[in-house]
Amino acid sequence: MKVLIVYAHESPASFNAAAKDAAVAALTAQGCTVEVSDLYAMKFKAAATTEDITGGLKDAENFCYAKEIKLASEEGRLAEDLKKEQEKLKEADLVIFQFPMYWSSVPAIMKGWMDRVLGFAYAQEKWYSEGIFKDKKAMLSFTTDCPESVYSDTGINGDINVILCQVTFSGFVKRTSLIFYNMLFAAQSEYRVIVGELITILGSRNESCQRPHRTLKSCHLCQ
Repeated sequence: MKVLIVYAHESPASFNAAAKDAAVAALTAQGCTVEVSDLYAMKFKAAATTEDITGGLKDAENFCYAKEIKLASEEGRLAEDLKKEQEKLKEADLVIFQFPMYWSSVPAIMKGWMDRVLGFAYAQEKWYSEGIFKDKKAMLSFTTDCPESVYSDTGINGDINVILCQVTFSGFVKRTSLIFYNMLFAAQSEYRVIVGELITILGSRNESCQRPHRTLKSCHLCQ
């Protein structure tokens, strides 16, 4: 199986970095081929603009990103960074999005990856179960700085599974998310235990066990 990890955290000392490294190790041990798109290290451009399209626009006066990116994709006129990411995506059987939750969503740089790299998928007018990625799986693995109760269906922020359902729009089959609550307040000892559990979870082929929830105390680690 080929796996693409789309990773968005700037600090190599973060829990997200450790989770990404643990995923690479566990999946490689299973015999998977794993590739990582480290968005901050790549200095990935987040803004979806006319610069994503080469060879001119079809309708510059009434610019519509979705229409223009669809045409550019069909005609091979995409910017080089988009071509590279889309090739990774086309090769992958499973895509893992590893990130810290910001404002009940993904970080801006990852949202930019979705806008730009998945833009051609949005323009196909084939969505959800008919989407062009319906034969691929996607998993969200992320940290929050709030306890689990905040993200329940009765919590102040709402059901976390509804908030982050956008990956299914283009057809991905969404695997159970790995959610690490309250990680901003994790102690180093708890951090090491959780990374160990993560390796065990990713090493298992039983998807029913793939949702560790944590409500942690004390303050040390950057999520």
